[in-house]
Amino acid sequence: MSTTAVTPLTTADAETLITAARAAAEAAGVPVSVTVLDAGGHLLAFRRDDRAVLISGETSTRKAYTALQLNAPTADLVDLVKPDGPFHSLPTALDRPLLFIAGGIPVHRDGRLVGAIGLGGGAPEQDHSFATAALQELAR
Repeated sequence: MSTTAVTPLTTADAETLITAARAAAEAAGVPVSVTVLDAGGHLLAFRRDDRAVLISGETSTRKAYTALQLNAPTADLVDLVKPDGPFHSLPTALDRPLLFIAGGIPVHRDGRLVGAIGLGGGAPEQDHSFATAALQELAR
């Protein structure tokens, strides 16, 4: 078993993610909310654009939480919760804020899960692309 310490997601990392996600969304003309959680599911950073729909704050947070808990992009989970999917009952079985809509992505460092980012406000595919752009910026 490896005991190598992995640097946790920092507030500076979270700000990088927020800034990059908002820049991608702004370039597309989409007002969004962005949530960054640490590995324990605690809020590290949040930002809602002035013109973003109010519910986007809640959806961005739930997408980040879902990506963190299942260690998978929410875009990859959508089909699993459809009526014929293997996780059909998961959204209602747990008293947790899970949301199976594209826009949440786990954040890894040295192969370890260190947090998650969630975007809300655009179409699901847009939110996913903005989160992906943010992760690419963090990896620089």
